[in-house]
This record gives sequence, C-alpha cells and structure tokens, in this order.
Amino acid sequence: MKQSFGLYFFPGKGVRVMACKYLDFQDRKKIAKMYQEEARVLDIAYKIGCHPATIYEELRRGDTGKLDKNQRPEYDPRLAQRTFQEAIRRRGNRRTTTTAESGQ
Repeated sequence: MKQSFGLYFFPGKGVRVMACKYLDFQDRKKIAKMYQEEARVLDIAYKIGCHPATIYEELRRGDTGKLDKNQRPEYDPRLAQRTFQEAIRRRGNRRTTTTAESGQ
C-alpha cells in the first residue's frame, strides 16, 4: 500500500496528520452510507482519514449518472470499486515491441 504523509486543516478540528492510502471497499461503503445520510464531504473525509479531494474523486468515480433522494449525484460503492480496479489494470507501460525494436 502506498503511504505518504501530509498536514490537512479541518475547520474546528485543527491540523491533523494523515497517511494517504488507497481506499478499500469497506471505506467506499462508509462513504456511501454517510453520503446517503447527507454528511458533508469534509466530515466524510475526516471520518475516513483522507483529504476531502479524495472523497470528491471517489464520488466522481462511483457516480451512476442518476440523482439520489437528496437530489445529489447517486454514489454506488460497487461501481467505484470496479472503476478503480479497471484503472489499476490499465496502469503502467504496456508498450509492445515491434520487430524493428526486437532486432528480427
């Protein structure tokens, strides 16, 4: 797991040092539950232990294209997990060698 550290300021809660990490499916389910209960992104980020930008990115990743009962974009943790896994699979240098490069 990739870990880095940063300082983030949460109004009313002070400065907090957090480790950046990849969100797992359990984190995504917590985000879905809190988002459905109309929690603010800042509060969700504080509870999960990541930067608010991470939550916004996660909400975009799991956007179904519909609106939920709160008239906000609907978030599906299964869709977000699948999108994340597909992005991980596409990573890296997948350049294929041509016959000219391989010397044949």
